[in-house]
Amino acid sequence: MTTDLETRAAAARPGVLRRAAPALLGYAAVRALGLVVLALWSEARGKSAYTLLTARWDSLWYTRVAELGYGYEVRLPNGDVHSNLAFFPLLPWLERLAAAVSPLSYADGGFVVSLLASLAAAWGIFAVAGHLYGPRAGVCAVLLWAVLPVGIVQSMAYSESLFTALAAWALYAVLTGHWVTAGLLAGLAGLTRPVGLAVVAAVWAAGIAAFLRERSGSSFVGDGSAVPAAGARGDGHAGPTPDAPRTGAPYGAPQPPHSPGVRLRRVAGMLLAPLGAAGYVLWVGARTGDGPLGYLEVQAGWRNGFDGGYAFARFVAGRFTSFPSALAGVALIAGVALVVWLYVLCVRRRQPLPLLVYAGTVTALALCASSYFGSKPRLLMPAFPLLLPLALALARARTRLLAAGLGAAAAASAAYGAFWLNGSGPP
Repeated sequence: MTTDLETRAAAARPGVLRRAAPALLGYAAVRALGLVVLALWSEARGKSAYTLLTARWDSLWYTRVAELGYGYEVRLPNGDVHSNLAFFPLLPWLERLAAAVSPLSYADGGFVVSLLASLAAAWGIFAVAGHLYGPRAGVCAVLLWAVLPVGIVQSMAYSESLFTALAAWALYAVLTGHWVTAGLLAGLAGLTRPVGLAVVAAVWAAGIAAFLRERSGSSFVGDGSAVPAAGARGDGHAGPTPDAPRTGAPYGAPQPPHSPGVRLRRVAGMLLAPLGAAGYVLWVGARTGDGPLGYLEVQAGWRNGFDGGYAFARFVAGRFTSFPSALAGVALIAGVALVVWLYVLCVRRRQPLPLLVYAGTVTALALCASSYFGSKPRLLMPAFPLLLPLALALARARTRLLAAGLGAAAAASAAYGAFWLNGSGPP
């Protein structure tokens, strides 16, 4: 009988790290290139690259929470109230811990946490992709995530890297049938960003699907994991089919699905998953006196809300009022179409249900929120399952062609990140 403790111990074995080493080394190289280009670009403009990474926009709000706690707010001339209650607490807690046990400042702590979390996120993405499609696809998925145009955010004192790490490992725990671990990680993700709801939804969707499988007496209920066991292929060759996940049991469960112990851990994981987000939202409601909807009122002070994409559609339409800005409008439409197309590919390639639910929720919250529109690319960054169809295609390419393509993408990402961060940057 495999336990969560045994699984964590296995993850620490040198062989596991050795398999992930190509992905982690490649990821570190891409991020190092981005930081070097940022440093050179910022120096040429008379700016501090480190300040850009640790002491602008949301980074300042996180460090202020770490230093002074909650209760700080800014009242704008138009009546809007920007409260630091909008920022979830896990990153500030870790910044405070780093400052308490080392000579680091809160900003330094945020930078270190983000660097370590980005490596943990890369490892988690490799674990998910490698589990489903093999190690080569796992390496490609990690490198694709690294070379995203807004990949520089992965090195900032922001919460995206921390959240992606928790989400990726939570999804891996679900896929391998370790429900308590998945619930704990989902709870921590819910303490990191509002989009932690996506991880909770993934855990619950997988749990409900598992219960339905038990009631129907079927091993699979359209979860994308129904492939021949033991790596057999229907075409008579060894290994999984190119596009099908490699999981040979429901979410890789190591025990019989009808085992009482499995059911108990599944229920425990599902109950643990929403505690982080629910706890913080209810605490904010109690602190503001606005009840369970208090957090929504805090977000409204930042002009954040969920309008089904109406405000974003108006923003895109407004780009077509003149010729230069019309090009930006076309690019925005193409970007949204690409995201939707990738999600459709994920569905057609029969990704496991928890990945589809997670990626779909992250995408919907990013595209349909009325928040600042320049934030949407980084809000989409945690939706790494969208990259898996591309990773699978790249895994079939020749190594030289793959290296050349990803190298060019890394250089472009580094240049764009330096340009972006020295300009308007992420809000």
